[in-house]
Amino acid sequence: MSLLKPHRHFIDFIKAQNATFDTASPSYKWWLLANIMIGTFMAVLDATIVNVGLPKIMASFGVGLDKIEWVITAYMLALAVMLPTSAWMADRFGYKRIYFLGLAFFTFGSFLCGYSSTEDILIFSRVIQGLGAGALMPVGMGIITREFPREQRAVALGFWSIASAASVSFGPLIGGYLIDNFSWPLIFDVNVPIGIAGLLATAIIQKEYRNPNIRSFDAVGFISVSIFLPVLLYGLTEGTAMTNSAGWHSPVVLACFGISIIAFAVFITTELMVKEPLIDLSLFKNFNFAVSNLVIFIFGIGMFGSTFLLPIYLQNGLGYTAIQAGAIFLPVGIIQGITAPLAGIFSNKINLRLPIIAGALLLALSFYLNGFLSLFTEQSYIMTAMYMRGVAMGLMFSPLTAVATLDVPIVKMGQASGIINVIRQVGGSFGVALLSTMLTTRNIYHSQLYGEGLNPNSPVFRATAAHLGDFLVRTAGSIGSMATRQGQILLMSNVSKQAFIQAVCDDFMLAAGITLLSSVPLFFLRLKKKRS
Repeated sequence: MSLLKPHRHFIDFIKAQNATFDTASPSYKWWLLANIMIGTFMAVLDATIVNVGLPKIMASFGVGLDKIEWVITAYMLALAVMLPTSAWMADRFGYKRIYFLGLAFFTFGSFLCGYSSTEDILIFSRVIQGLGAGALMPVGMGIITREFPREQRAVALGFWSIASAASVSFGPLIGGYLIDNFSWPLIFDVNVPIGIAGLLATAIIQKEYRNPNIRSFDAVGFISVSIFLPVLLYGLTEGTAMTNSAGWHSPVVLACFGISIIAFAVFITTELMVKEPLIDLSLFKNFNFAVSNLVIFIFGIGMFGSTFLLPIYLQNGLGYTAIQAGAIFLPVGIIQGITAPLAGIFSNKINLRLPIIAGALLLALSFYLNGFLSLFTEQSYIMTAMYMRGVAMGLMFSPLTAVATLDVPIVKMGQASGIINVIRQVGGSFGVALLSTMLTTRNIYHSQLYGEGLNPNSPVFRATAAHLGDFLVRTAGSIGSMATRQGQILLMSNVSKQAFIQAVCDDFMLAAGITLLSSVPLFFLRLKKKRS
């Protein structure tokens, strides 16, 4: 019985502290906002911080892109599946309780990620992280919307979005610093003390709230969509995996596609028939909502997929350190944070379609510029494309969300917001899978193409290898035939690196084409010339 005393004292302490936060006090909602921002910052941070750590994680476990991409994809998929589910769970079990559990799952998943001994354990741990993050973001937004009056809501949501924007800018930089000075597990371990502090703050500050009007849970829709997305993406990545000699004709790949088609058919049928669906597909009868979500999905493919590519190119291609690669992303979130409110102000005075189209074209141009990367690309050229990307994202996001929800009834606004976030995350998951598959395929193609151009018996090859051997004799102390052999290896290594970078360029060209494609539906949006 004596063992229970510390636990009882802790519970009594939490209750006593919780009682000091009066919900009627003007300061309560601001303490609550600070509490929610902690969870939001960490959830978005872990969607960006991992990108710069992928090369080190690949080297640590000795795996290729087809495996390591799931470190990102697993997180994004778990988050996407939880987004439409967490709102029902909060209504049913209480907003404070679900937010606390989401933060606990995220913190525990971070702990497991830091101590993962294999890539499979790391991927499983990322799923746990994603489930927690999927509860944190919509529930946190729901708490802020409920607690703040209408006249203060925009300010509160503005502060809440700062946590998200800061994570986008500083996530890769923080990750790069931790990886260069310590090790990659620390990018996950750093979440644990912050998560524990957030859990204590949640227990002390937040008051519980349950929605008296609880809708029924669409279990069939939840299960079917949870099967459809991961199985389809696994089939896409397995089709070009190094361990799969049969390629796209592999029984495993064909089975994945078959299962995903069946699961998708069950999901669509269920959502159209049940009274209270997991995702209200009737919203897609609204033309602007449907077109906007199509654009968001296509945009997610190009944006998230390219964000996955760039750190790998910088570190494996140009030899950047992790922190140098992370610093490249720093201006993007800052520029986006400056541009977004300006785009919102101007879009109220002009046609909403104009900033969205301008952003899509500018984003496609930034990807197009990245399609000409090489072993000798200067940082100023890379940063020019990143500046364009920051402006483009700022121009697109706010007006596109406004167009999507322009004609949505207020009673369905929460469901519409959830769908938009799910579509963006799913598009990002497809983007990572698609561009990773493309990278592997094109790398093999260019390696074979360049390899055929290298004839070890040709005078040019021998002369080049001999010159490299002489260079190694003068600079590395190599001698005789060993220097010649090392020169040949150096030449082959350079060709292999050139093939990899050319594959990266092909991927960026694909991302540019996909993003350019997203601008086509924008011309068909139905907008009034004058809006109040």
